[in-house]
Amino acid sequence: MPVTMGPYGQSQPSCFDRIKMGFMMGFAVGMAAGALFGTFSCLRIGMRGRELMGGVGKTMMQSGGTFGTFMAIGMGIRC
Repeated sequence: MPVTMGPYGQSQPSCFDRIKMGFMMGFAVGMAAGALFGTFSCLRIGMRGRELMGGVGKTMMQSGGTFGTFMAIGMGIRC
């Protein structure tokens, strides 16, 4: 299938580029949600200092990876 050209000569991003972009957007949104939910849950159980930062960071990475994976799958289905 030939690559279609835009009105100014640009080509559209490939399917792999779209999947990467979906993962990065999902990862960013998941990290933000993980920061909020992780902070509240860690403070609720009484974490402080270094333990708090580690717990929030772990929650951010987990939620970012999960949401990024699902966004990448959704972008893959779209293209």
